[in-house]
Amino acid sequence: MTDVVSTVAAVRQRVAAARAEGKSIGLVPTMGALHEGHLSLIAKARAECGFVVVSVFVNPTQFAPGTDFETYPRDLESDAEKVGEVGADLIFAPSVEEMYPPGDSTFVEVEGPLVECLCGPHRPGHFRGVTTVCARLFNIVGADRAYFGEKDYQQLLVIKQMVRDLKFALEIVPVPIVREPDGLARSSRNAYLSAEERKAAAVLSRGLFAARERFDAGEREAGALVAEAERVIAGEPRVKVQYLELRDAETLEGLQTVERKAVLAVAALVGEARLIDNVVVGPPT
Repeated sequence: MTDVVSTVAAVRQRVAAARAEGKSIGLVPTMGALHEGHLSLIAKARAECGFVVVSVFVNPTQFAPGTDFETYPRDLESDAEKVGEVGADLIFAPSVEEMYPPGDSTFVEVEGPLVECLCGPHRPGHFRGVTTVCARLFNIVGADRAYFGEKDYQQLLVIKQMVRDLKFALEIVPVPIVREPDGLARSSRNAYLSAEERKAAAVLSRGLFAARERFDAGEREAGALVAEAERVIAGEPRVKVQYLELRDAETLEGLQTVERKAVLAVAALVGEARLIDNVVVGPPT
């Protein structure tokens, strides 16, 4: 089983020892409840880096009051077994007090269009919490590369913006979505779904894939592509769409027609679970 440390001092000591041996450092930030999507991030880090740190920390600052912070799945022992199977070197599993000691009053926030659309209006303060905890993790670990899944597409763009703006000496490495056999994107929140809800949730990816097929067949009007996804998803009454939008893949600006790479992103409530997914489309390069 992979070693687990819980303090900033301990993780820095281990990273410094790896650096002294000439190893590059990879970081995979997670909130635990690890699944195949997380493991794909760790596997890519393992292939590219000499020393791999996986952080496991359910970050309270990215949860709004009344959301699922208290009930978010936590199983460090199981997570450590999975991390060990993939071959990471160290798990950093700090307490809330270790990451946010009493008296701390500094936050990191990206402003502007990247956080004003999609999840932004529906999750006030969420991205502020994400960028704050990632900035702290980047500073603590001092990694050369950090690995993030493309399922959280907006989060990925926000973190890239923060890294550019704050001049972190760090490469952000995106990793493709890992899906269940029926297309559902892997997510820790899938554990909240009942059997019927789990079956219903697969309509999200079917809707996105249907829109992508329309694009591949030649459709370029954003409204028509969104309407195709809406048509498919509307056939499942258990799924309540929060947003379904087609936006520029780099800036998240709204689009009328797809003339460059674009992302079709959806968020929906399925029972008590809020699920997100996306597909990227674009003209052939």
